[in-house]
Amino acid sequence: MKLLMLGGTEFVGRAITEGALARGWEVTVFHRGHHAPPPGTSALHGDRTAPGGLDALATGEWDLVVDTWSGAPSAVRDSARLLRGRVGGYAYISSRSVYAYPAPAGLAEDGPVVDGSPDAGAVAYAEDKRGGELAALDAFGDRALLVRAGLIVGPYENVGRLPWWLNRLARGGPFLAPGRPGLPLQYIDVRDLARWTLDAAAAGRGGAYNLVSPLGHATMGSLLDACAAATGAVAEARWTDAATIEAAGIEPWTELPVWLPEGELYDYMFGADVTKALEAGLVCRPVEETVADTWTWLSSLGGVAPHRPDRPQKGISAEREAALLGL
Repeated sequence: MKLLMLGGTEFVGRAITEGALARGWEVTVFHRGHHAPPPGTSALHGDRTAPGGLDALATGEWDLVVDTWSGAPSAVRDSARLLRGRVGGYAYISSRSVYAYPAPAGLAEDGPVVDGSPDAGAVAYAEDKRGGELAALDAFGDRALLVRAGLIVGPYENVGRLPWWLNRLARGGPFLAPGRPGLPLQYIDVRDLARWTLDAAAAGRGGAYNLVSPLGHATMGSLLDACAAATGAVAEARWTDAATIEAAGIEPWTELPVWLPEGELYDYMFGADVTKALEAGLVCRPVEETVADTWTWLSSLGGVAPHRPDRPQKGISAEREAALLGL
């Protein structure tokens, strides 16, 4: 297979690129040149937001394009239109954020979605992703694969969720464990996302798929236990109920990454029906493997993960955590 990877130097794009290389595929990475692409790839440079930014893609044929873009949908529109006569299929890494909020637990791919336009400039994340989906569909029809990922974790993470928990538990001592240990989570290891996307695209699949683990594949407790085991730290979980956390003004998801209190937002984020993806071959590795491999990668960087400049920093300060725990 000949793959054109739009992006391919960070997190999701990097995992997909490395997954394709491991299969012996021929990979061309199109990017701005800010980061080195994985060894073994061919590189083309361009800025999708600039006039003439796609000139490097004016010629060439590929079996598959994978696009992780999360900005203005018009960028997906322009690349998809340019490539549609020279590419077999177009896989767009979208998001479960395209579903209209609130959404009940158990929502499948046919649930209501937000409005979006393939011609739009950058608006909000959900509308950007929906516009990107529509752009891919407009150009490729049933050859467009829409990968609606949920929470993505694993090596190369540049958002700061799992790396924060690993660094926190590595410090040891009593720590704020939110909610209850049995709270089910849904997420996708970036390498499982990459494997499924490449398998599905190679098989000629199209349409939308929710791509996260089955609910309960891991829990908040098993995730934090895995962090403690991977880091080898002596850490004491102080499980704290949602009402106490809310009363202290501590923000779920940002100050306490991954965690959400049970309720409407929890159902929206962690309530996907993934039957369709499972039937199409989705396999999710154990949480212990995801966490251990992320710690190995993070340790190789001295504990400091790369961070996307368009995403806020994650994690509660040591002072706020100590105050809530009465330390």
